[in-house]
Amino acid sequence: MRMYDLILKKRNGEALNKEEIDFFVQEYTKGIIPDYQASALLMAIYFQKMNKEETVCLTESMMNSGEVIDLSSIEGIKVDKHSTGGVGDKTTIALGPIVAACGVPVAKLSGRGLGHTGGTIDKLESIPGFSVEMTKETFINNVNRIKLAVAGQTANLTPADKKLYSLRDVTATVDNISLIASSIMSKKLASGADAIVLDVKSGSGAFMKDIDEAFLLAKEMVDIGNNVNRSTVAVVSDMNQPLGYAIGNSLEVKEAIQLLKGEGPEDLKSICISLGSYMLLLANKVATEYEGKRMIEQAIESGKALQTFKNFVENQGGDIAYIEDLNLLPQATEILTYKAKKSGYVHKIEADIVGVSALILGAGRDTKESKIDLSVGIILNKKAGDFVEEGEILAYIHCNDFAKGNAAIDKLATAYIIEDFEPEYRPFIYGVVTKDGIKRL
Repeated sequence: MRMYDLILKKRNGEALNKEEIDFFVQEYTKGIIPDYQASALLMAIYFQKMNKEETVCLTESMMNSGEVIDLSSIEGIKVDKHSTGGVGDKTTIALGPIVAACGVPVAKLSGRGLGHTGGTIDKLESIPGFSVEMTKETFINNVNRIKLAVAGQTANLTPADKKLYSLRDVTATVDNISLIASSIMSKKLASGADAIVLDVKSGSGAFMKDIDEAFLLAKEMVDIGNNVNRSTVAVVSDMNQPLGYAIGNSLEVKEAIQLLKGEGPEDLKSICISLGSYMLLLANKVATEYEGKRMIEQAIESGKALQTFKNFVENQGGDIAYIEDLNLLPQATEILTYKAKKSGYVHKIEADIVGVSALILGAGRDTKESKIDLSVGIILNKKAGDFVEEGEILAYIHCNDFAKGNAAIDKLATAYIIEDFEPEYRPFIYGVVTKDGIKRL
């Protein structure tokens, strides 16, 4: 088999078969196929697309390029949740213990963030002592005991995807539904869950800016999951403004814990209830989505979700004193304010610009080597739809450096659009995608 023939075949719009896709993935991962030929095939895929069979084959081939985690010794149906990313997205921190409190095992492999804030692991490390370093045996025992554990991804998880994504990133071939879907799903499938619930974000702060494109991506990933016998559902949700009010590592942990205490913002609660209900449904814990929502709400109201979070943090070396007194979490030395320049209704808060503002403060990473400041970030005081008076505070900027704080304010100023009239209502959850198709709300 020659790589030249595969490139020519795909360039001419023909479908690649399983053997050809396996050959490409395996030989490129080993370093036998050079970057220039891999780039040529990726560009051919970008323009000619892949059909569903090709996409499933590519996903499975990347999944099998490294370690595939075996979670069979964990009791019950393991349900994983994945978000396509956004600004202020701390859902996993709250949702994991909520679902675990309902009796569903959540065995989560997570990575570190490269972008405006840290990833789930970085955020959880705002709690002193918390660690994701543990043996596989400890990880499995923790899930069997309290239904929840979070560990770092192994270095050998989907190495083909790591190589291919790096190449796509520098060859303008990232933006292709099949390549995006196979990249995400190969990692989820290799992580060992029995079922998967996806939170596909759409809007200015999401990878998928267009709502129709977000539904297409959701459908592609749901089809992949169900084609390889993993029950998969996707919720398509809004990311035209940050999720919740907090953007920044310790600030987001604090907001997630507030939700577990029965407080917290409505949009964060809404997405946790929606995603959680489908996780319970796929785990056969409930018969309907409505029953799932009620069980999720009861786990929060009863205090079981908060207690599960405490057990989880303690199990992984964290100090629960920081959960009981949130003021102990890392705090910035200075809090600056950004105020409204005129009166009116907040029409938009460009989530991606808010994310860049947080990055300026040091809340995220420009490169893998960048050091995160866990204490800095932004707390929004107003959200889209709110009325503000001129001079009223729109956001608080938590910083450890005045120059960075003022630079973040200058950037943040471009995120807000304030008009004299009320904005049109925008739903927070756009719809759900199941094996039966797309249901827009």
